[in-house]
Amino acid sequence: MLLASEAALAALTVNDDTGKPVTLANPARRIVSLSPGATELLFAAGGGAHLVGTVDFSDYPPAAAALPRVGNSATLNIEAIAALVPDLIIAWPHGAAQRQMAQLLRLKVPLFVSDPRSLADVASGLESFGRLTDSLSVATAAAQQYRLGIEALRQANSGAAPVRVFLQIWNAPVMTVNDRHLIADALRLCGGRNVFGDAHVLVPTVGYEAVVAANPETIVAIAEPATARAWLKAWERWPGLDAVRYGAKFALSGQTISTPTPRMLLGASALCDRLDQTRRRRS
Repeated sequence: MLLASEAALAALTVNDDTGKPVTLANPARRIVSLSPGATELLFAAGGGAHLVGTVDFSDYPPAAAALPRVGNSATLNIEAIAALVPDLIIAWPHGAAQRQMAQLLRLKVPLFVSDPRSLADVASGLESFGRLTDSLSVATAAAQQYRLGIEALRQANSGAAPVRVFLQIWNAPVMTVNDRHLIADALRLCGGRNVFGDAHVLVPTVGYEAVVAANPETIVAIAEPATARAWLKAWERWPGLDAVRYGAKFALSGQTISTPTPRMLLGASALCDRLDQTRRRRS
């Protein structure tokens, strides 16, 4: 009876981002993360030492790059995941994990779905991971620092004149995000107005003609520098576009503006700066 009572005390339950309770007999010590964002968030929450596997493009912080790979956004190697004997799997409910969810469930390993959709969700995600790995003091401190930074940005941009913005995340075909996406939450913080915010799907394909018709005052290409420069150059074919006339075409790294980690604070700050540049140029 004493042993049973101790086991009950050791067990912990944390709700994942779908609202589903995930119960562990003990804090997680062998974690497989199925998204780069969850991997980075775990390290920031103080649980990185307990990661035993992750997916391609999980390269931040540098320690993440040394972890074994078990797949990517296109496909997961279920056998490789099982061979790592995880006591917790953290899944992103899109891409490969979404398509292979039934296979993951058959492993009979506790599965925590991580899907931050807002800036606030990043902080709560840190705290959830801190509870799961018994590193809550680290996670709480990181969450508090992040929240303070976001609130400072919010106050600095309160009352800023709105700016119409096109957020470009791909070029062939031209794709963007709607207002339910994490990037759009950062845009609202900065006083931006997503010209495709009302789109029905999270990541709509829009095409050049639709962007020209929307006539954004700023175009933000979310990609690494060389790629973003090529995307932005293509818009010079429409010199009447407000963003082109104002010279308000900017690049932002997806690692800081679209990955749900504390680095969103850096990305949001950079985005706010770009919108301030647009306000000065159109005045």
